[in-house]
Amino acid sequence: MKKNEAKNFEENQEEKIDITTCEECAKKDTELENANKKIEELERVANESTDKYLRVLAEYDNFRKRTIKERDSIYAEAYIDAVKQLLPVVDNIERALEYANDESTKKGMELIVSSVHTTLEKMGVKETETKTFDPNLHNAVMHVDDENLGEGEIVEVFQKGYVLGERVIRYAMVKVAN
Repeated sequence: MKKNEAKNFEENQEEKIDITTCEECAKKDTELENANKKIEELERVANESTDKYLRVLAEYDNFRKRTIKERDSIYAEAYIDAVKQLLPVVDNIERALEYANDESTKKGMELIVSSVHTTLEKMGVKETETKTFDPNLHNAVMHVDDENLGEGEIVEVFQKGYVLGERVIRYAMVKVAN
C-alpha cells in the first residue's frame, strides 16, 4: 500500500505542477495577448503618423509648385500689361508716319517705327498674321461681300494685333470678305 500511496503522491505532485504551469501559461498568454494588442495599437498609430506625414509632405510640395506657377504667371501678366500700355503709342507713331509731309520727318518716323518693332521682337512680341481670318487672333468689325476675294480673306486692318508666344496680347481689328 505504501507503494500505491507513493505513486498517488507523485501523480498528485505532477498534477499540481501541471495545474500551476497551466495557470502560469494562461497568465503569460494573457500578457502576450496584451503585448500583441499594444504592438498592434502602436503599429496603427505609427501608420497613421506616417500617413499624416506623407500627406503634409505632398501638400507642401503642391503648395511650393503652385506658388512657383503663380509667381511665373504674375510676371507674365505684368509683362503683357506693360506691353499693352505701349501698343497705343506704337499705333500713334505709325499713324503719324502715314501723315508725315516732310521727307526728313518721314525718314525719322520710319527709324522710330523700325526701332520700336525691333524692340518688340526682342521682347518676344510679334504682329499677328493678317491674310486670312482666324477668330483666335482677329476681331472682325466689318464684313464685305466681294466675289473677287476668297472666303475669310482679310481686306483691311484697322488695328494691328500682337501675340507673345501663344498668348494674344491684342486682337487685330479687321474687315473680312465673304
